[in-house]
Formats: sequence, C-alpha cells, structure tokens
Amino acid sequence: MKNYFSPQMSDGEIQNISGLGLAHLGDAVFELLVRSAMCSLGRETQTGMHKAAVSMVNASAQAAFAEILWEKLSGEERDVFRRARNAKVHSSPRNADIGSYHSATGLEALFGWLFLKGRTERINELFEVIMDHAEKDGES
Repeated sequence: MKNYFSPQMSDGEIQNISGLGLAHLGDAVFELLVRSAMCSLGRETQTGMHKAAVSMVNASAQAAFAEILWEKLSGEERDVFRRARNAKVHSSPRNADIGSYHSATGLEALFGWLFLKGRTERINELFEVIMDHAEKDGES
C-alpha cells in the first residue's frame, strides 16, 4: 500500500512537480501545522482556534514568516522557495499585494517540498521559529 500521508518521493519525482504544485501541497501542510499548534496551545473554542489560524494562514502573514526564515534556509531550500515565488500566477487574493502573495507561495512550496522529502524534523524546526515569532507578536 502506498503511504500518502508520508510519501517521501525521490528527488526526480519532486523535481517534476511545479513550484505551484508544491505550494498547493505546502498550503495544506502549513495549515495542518497551524491547526495542530492551536490545539496544543489549548484553544478552547472552535471560533478562537479559527481566528488564530486565519491570522497565520494568509499571504501577508506567510510573507512575513518567509522573511523571518530566509537567513535560516539552506541554499537548496532557498532554491525551492525562489522557484515557487517566481512562478507565473494569474491571480492573487484580494486582501494581499502580489509581492506578499509570491512570498507566501514560496513559503508554502518550501513546506510542501520538505513534506515530500520526508523531512519532518526540518519542518518542525522552521515552524517553531514561526511560532516563536507569532507568540511574541501575539498572533497565536
């Protein structure tokens, strides 16, 4: 049976996925991380968890997180980020500028790529930096 929850694809298979494809997957990975964090922080109401999650899972917030993480990324991780950030998109959310949207796309692609590589420890390292920043700014 194929393991869809932890696929650990080969480098060649991952390279065949577009930057936007990686971002599509990474969006789900990032949201799962945020929702897990909200539960572990003891958010008691669904509304409270939802509001906290929405404050972190949007293009503007993700662009800010990408900026925070940039210096902590390896060269290979930066390449993945750039590949998706520079992808040609035909629309952006109405409440985010195109630059933020591109940076958010890069961040999501990075998380998708790390997920497909099976690098959950690295995902957790990077997400911990994000959570530390979010807690300092009162976002979570």
